[in-house]
Amino acid sequence: MTHPLSLALAQLCAEPYEAAKNRSLTLEASARAFEMGADIVVLPEMILQGYVADKSRLAPLAETVPGPTTKAWQQLAADHGKYICGGLCERDGNDLYNTAVLVGPSGVALHYRKLHLFGDEKVTFRQGDRGLPVVHTSFGTVGICVCYDLRFVEVVRALTLKGADLILVPTAWLPGFDQQRWDADGMCPQAYGALFQSNLSQCFIACASQVGRHGGSEFLGSSIVADPYGKRALGPLPMDAEDITVVELDMAQAKLAQVRSTLIAPRADRRRDVYGIAIDGDIL
Repeated sequence: MTHPLSLALAQLCAEPYEAAKNRSLTLEASARAFEMGADIVVLPEMILQGYVADKSRLAPLAETVPGPTTKAWQQLAADHGKYICGGLCERDGNDLYNTAVLVGPSGVALHYRKLHLFGDEKVTFRQGDRGLPVVHTSFGTVGICVCYDLRFVEVVRALTLKGADLILVPTAWLPGFDQQRWDADGMCPQAYGALFQSNLSQCFIACASQVGRHGGSEFLGSSIVADPYGKRALGPLPMDAEDITVVELDMAQAKLAQVRSTLIAPRADRRRDVYGIAIDGDIL
């Protein structure tokens, strides 16, 4: 069963290697979003330590999950009865991961490690090893992935076949993969990718990107929420400024979009006798 959902995108920029400062930034932004009525606030990728890849400098700042930041997010979430999703550099033994979590009043509801590492990330982080998790909530089933994962169509498809109505995507969108930065509407290519995949897999996709210039990187902003018909439910947020914006989503649309007419049902029309996606020991 699904219910209406108020979702906030918190488009922010982290100060590289300033974890304490960035933690305060995330708590202030999340508190503001909750005051604006949000049930879930989505923060960007690596928002705690900054989107950087110097392992020697990241390692002392990396946190366990649960850890100081997830516990701080949990306390704020519990105070409001809401959820926070965001990204951080996670430490597990001697390994570092580009990690995203969904934290609610009871603790970590989703714990995800980025499957597809981009560029210099391959030098610093280990590939994700926690699969593609989903969690059932009062407003629908929620999945999670990170930034470059959206370039691999199997990720969104697998999450939706596991039941996800909404996919939360902390991002740090950068130029480089595509030559274009933004079009006349302020949309970067990555944002269009989210729209395209939401339509193909009939789900909401909420992407919160870092923005501005920090640590030698230029972040594209353009955060967006795509609806299950491939339309913009929110965004794009500014190309060059921080922003926090809330949108109300009718989560029932994710199920309604799976049947377009009497003879057109994109989810049911899949030829599972010919192909499937193998995940967690199951063929979907």
